[in-house]
Amino acid sequence: MVNDRIEKNLTAEDTCVDSAEKKPDRRQEKMKYRLAAAMKKCMERMPVEKVTVKEIVEECGTTRQTFYRHFLDKYDLINWYFDKILSESFKHMGTGETVYESLVRKFRFIEHERLFFDAAFRYDDQNSLRDHDYREIHAFYTNMIESRTKEPLSSELNFILEMYCRGSVYMTTRWVSGEIEYTPEEMAKCLVEAMPAVLAEVFRVQGLVQ
Repeated sequence: MVNDRIEKNLTAEDTCVDSAEKKPDRRQEKMKYRLAAAMKKCMERMPVEKVTVKEIVEECGTTRQTFYRHFLDKYDLINWYFDKILSESFKHMGTGETVYESLVRKFRFIEHERLFFDAAFRYDDQNSLRDHDYREIHAFYTNMIESRTKEPLSSELNFILEMYCRGSVYMTTRWVSGEIEYTPEEMAKCLVEAMPAVLAEVFRVQGLVQ
């Protein structure tokens, strides 16, 4: 399972840290994964907007108090789980991996959880995964560019980046729903090739695209 692989990677990274210091964090992390697994079970039976916190905690075998200690609401839970996939996908970008390789990793993770993310991406209201995905990838690319150029993004480049990120989320939503029948590699290739020339040149100079 994808969440098992992500959790193992996180645990491996923690081995160099004092175990007593990390123990509470690990317990909290495990509970979050349990709640995410329960959410996925609920979403197999009903659309995301109909899932209640009561149903999630009953499926998980825990309490509402425990849920709200970890998440604001069910959408916060979905976004947290998606963030785990994003961080695992893009953590090596700029240190040996290109945008293409990171996108392939992201789409492979999503493909393993297609039913879950298909339902999550279909919801397009308050705190939706679509908006969250946009904010996260826009912030990631912005930080990546600014940290390497040592300059803030110009208004022109930010406009282009925003347009590109919103388009990427839209195409990702269509891919997850099955409207686009591409492999993760084909999706990543298309998104890299669709990058506006100005943005592609910035990434090329930074060694992030070939």
